[in-house]
Amino acid sequence: MNIIVCIKQVPDTTQVKIDPKTNTLIREGVESIINPFDMYAIEEGVRLKEKFGGKVIAITMGPPQAEAALREAISLGCDDGILVSDRAFAGSDTLATSYTLAMAVKKIETFDIIICGKQASDGDTAQVGPGIAAHLNIPQVTYVKHIKEADEEAITVERMTEEGSEILRSPLPCLITVVKEINEPRIPSLKGKMKAKKAELTCWKAIDIDCDDERLGLNGSPTQVVRIFTPPPRAQGEILEGDPQETTSKLVEMLKDSIQ
Repeated sequence: MNIIVCIKQVPDTTQVKIDPKTNTLIREGVESIINPFDMYAIEEGVRLKEKFGGKVIAITMGPPQAEAALREAISLGCDDGILVSDRAFAGSDTLATSYTLAMAVKKIETFDIIICGKQASDGDTAQVGPGIAAHLNIPQVTYVKHIKEADEEAITVERMTEEGSEILRSPLPCLITVVKEINEPRIPSLKGKMKAKKAELTCWKAIDIDCDDERLGLNGSPTQVVRIFTPPPRAQGEILEGDPQETTSKLVEMLKDSIQ
């Protein structure tokens, strides 16, 4: 079974810097980690490989420093890492990002399952995974909490819903996004760290994955950040003390005033 895990390197700090011209995150020189939800995607991909054989390829789109995320993924059990990096990708929104990653997947050609974390901690859109599936025209299942069965033709999963969960069966190839309930990520072994250190990573630019230049970066992003600001602090609440009956009546009046 050939598995592709899409990961993202995200800032490991609340003190993020914003480019004032593009209103996008400045990632170069910022301490970063693998997106937490992607750690569960890596673990699930490795578990599938251990059960069914095959290989796991980690792929990420980002600046050159994102190479560190790929090496960490290899230390956790992935076999290869592909960095999709080009200045032409700068400023990509979720549509442009999913298109770029989908074109990279097409270059890989042979795969059975693509696994993504449910969302990235720096964007929280949960759109890139489904976007990749849409560009590739393959089935997708989001918010997967458990893989019940898998074979060469299909996969059966349990996915979270607002009401609880549901069981779905999808033909392969397909894309799934996973939640933290699916597993417990492992700690890299010494052997894994040594392998990651020596690994020869693949780096693809826009020309290597045959992209349409008009669909990349800011040019290919229909959604753009117009303004960034810090929301004002919430007003401090009031503590009501005294006779319970009186405070209850006062609270009711306050609630009525708040909705008028």
